[in-house]
Amino acid sequence: MDKLRHVPSLQALQALVEVADSGSFTQAASKLCLTQSAVSRQIQQLESHFGVALFVRTSRSLRLTGAGEQVLTSARSILEQLKTLEERLAPKERPFRIRMHVSLAVRWLLPRLSEFYRAHPEVSLSIETVATEVVEPAVDSDAYILYLPQPSKDPQSLTLFEEALVPVCAPGLARTLRAVADLVDFTLLHRSSDRHDWVQWLAANNGGPLESYRHIPFNLDELALDAAARGLGVAMTDQTLAGESVHRGVLVIPFGQPLKTEGVYALNLQPSASAHPACGLILQWFAQQADQQKNQG
Repeated sequence: MDKLRHVPSLQALQALVEVADSGSFTQAASKLCLTQSAVSRQIQQLESHFGVALFVRTSRSLRLTGAGEQVLTSARSILEQLKTLEERLAPKERPFRIRMHVSLAVRWLLPRLSEFYRAHPEVSLSIETVATEVVEPAVDSDAYILYLPQPSKDPQSLTLFEEALVPVCAPGLARTLRAVADLVDFTLLHRSSDRHDWVQWLAANNGGPLESYRHIPFNLDELALDAAARGLGVAMTDQTLAGESVHRGVLVIPFGQPLKTEGVYALNLQPSASAHPACGLILQWFAQQADQQKNQG
């Protein structure tokens, strides 16, 4: 019972995590803004409390013992639970975190953020981007934006805009690119490894098989669009994502009508998002953006 009354301090648990992560008392002390001797004392307190050695120290290395691994696991869990509890009880002190593909953040959200902050200067958004083709929801995010091959039936999923494929290229290339048949003289730029977008668009516009064309594959919409703006070829992308570049004259749509697929970009909430006081306001703003997008289309 005495040990339960005198539980290890949070500072000691933090010291253990930092020493284990850095593999160095000196680096841990620097990160915690403490002296090396202070960090050593905190580790000694833990070792005294549990009655076991937590580290094996040699002149060249520092590694956890088996008991140290167990204490470290508990320390991480305790600190993470406290962090989660703090954010739940005082969510105003942290931003509303949204996870999305980097191309969507750069091409769709960033041009709209100044408008958001003008309307809601008291709210802070934290935008986390991923470069993978699939956006995996993260535990520490409040919301995430996904590309869905078909609209979700979940009423909590907010469709921001529907996918409509268009070819885009630099204005200089458009002078000699007048029809689908002219594409054989240009390079097709792909935003994903499966090249599915060009396959769809060519099939709908009486184009030839992929083997008839030259190709440069990318794994990001952002890279394909930048390559198109530099005159490397013709990219296939979503009309909305290319919208700002087309408006500024960096890219042009040389011909053809937008090809509507069944795909959509949709905002989805994590279950814990409702605890954030700005959640309703942020959802309302995204719904307004979706309505504007629909009216423009």
